[in-house]
Amino acid sequence: MTDMLTPVLTDIWDAEQSWKLATYVDQGGYAALDVAFAMDPDDIITAVKDSGLRGRGGAGFPTGMKWSFIPQDNPKPKYLVVNADESEPGTCKDIPLMMGNPHVLVEGVIISSYAIRANKAFIYIRGEVVHVIRRVQAAVEEAYAAGHLGKDIHGSGYDLDVVVHAGAGAYICGEETALLEGLEGRRGQPRLRPPFPAVAGLYASPTVINNVESIASVPAIVKNGAAWFGAMGTEKSKGHGIFSLSGHVQKPGQYEAPLGITLRELLDLAGGVREGHQLKFWTPGGSSTPLFTDAHLDVPLDFEGVAGAGSMLGTRALQIFDDSVCVVRAVLRWTEFYQHESCGKCTPCREGTWWLTQALTRLENGQGSEADLDQLIDQCDNILGRAFCALGDGATSPVTSSIQYFRDEYLTHLSNGGCPFDPARSTAWAGTEVSA
Repeated sequence: MTDMLTPVLTDIWDAEQSWKLATYVDQGGYAALDVAFAMDPDDIITAVKDSGLRGRGGAGFPTGMKWSFIPQDNPKPKYLVVNADESEPGTCKDIPLMMGNPHVLVEGVIISSYAIRANKAFIYIRGEVVHVIRRVQAAVEEAYAAGHLGKDIHGSGYDLDVVVHAGAGAYICGEETALLEGLEGRRGQPRLRPPFPAVAGLYASPTVINNVESIASVPAIVKNGAAWFGAMGTEKSKGHGIFSLSGHVQKPGQYEAPLGITLRELLDLAGGVREGHQLKFWTPGGSSTPLFTDAHLDVPLDFEGVAGAGSMLGTRALQIFDDSVCVVRAVLRWTEFYQHESCGKCTPCREGTWWLTQALTRLENGQGSEADLDQLIDQCDNILGRAFCALGDGATSPVTSSIQYFRDEYLTHLSNGGCPFDPARSTAWAGTEVSA
């Protein structure tokens, strides 16, 4: 089964002090820099386009195409911003990547900045993860000391400065324009678009914003070639990616594999669902993606396959929930998170997430009627597509999908006068381990 894995970004995680410059260089690190500097910047953009690399932060937009949107005739400075504000519930790939191999990100930043002709780059990291901030800062300092950053890098005549920025700690700052607001010292709220960041981003200058894993994938593409990367994955979703398995699984962790692998295959690698229980539901891309059930075990985990089955690949945060979990309670907890993290700028999200929480709380307590489920769907319809950014849309996904697949469980809460997974309410669950 392990031949399904493609350790590239995770390859040196098990090495002693894998985060150190010496370890990274011993594994061939920073060799891609010289390959890149021997190329024209536009040729690097073409190579990334040809590789088929798509954004690893959730949206899946072609990375090379995003770079090509930068207007090179604009006299203002160009900027690269790395979105390391990982805070989606269940998403946990960028933080271990920065902890285990920060230099692959730094090398990716240098090559990507060179390609878009930027001389300043920012790595925006969620403020609460101080240990990660310190590790990336140490890697940047090592890179400066070794001549990989600063003036005339490797004698190429190219200059680059990298700033590691600690974010304010709000989930909304993961939205790319809210992140730019935070970098500029303002409250993290999404901007009205257009203009888009490629034209007027950071400091009203052309800006590329990419996820950590997207940028970290660039050195291997430059070093090994676009065809090497494109040979992995599926026809439209090429390459490898980090799949994060968490929850009720025997061996939770990060599994780097080609896009298109299935949850059934990943569960085999991870030892399956915990003993004595069955898979009930799971998220293919974090809590803001529609739920899947055990009927979706063989859906190819690529952008097209997951979308075709009614969800989104997102950040490949596979949260596994077994039959001991109350789906209503789980959805309520996620919705409470989105209500709390809404920036409040737009009415559909600010008011809508509050009302969703009220309705779900009543249902979880066994109050109301079946008509409340239709009201929940109506509330979600009034949020979806009407919020200022994707936070509102994401908040509706677990609600609508859970009603689609587990309507009977909602009705059982009503007929039972509360959660049937509560041993105090139902003798059917006496003695059963409850993780709701």
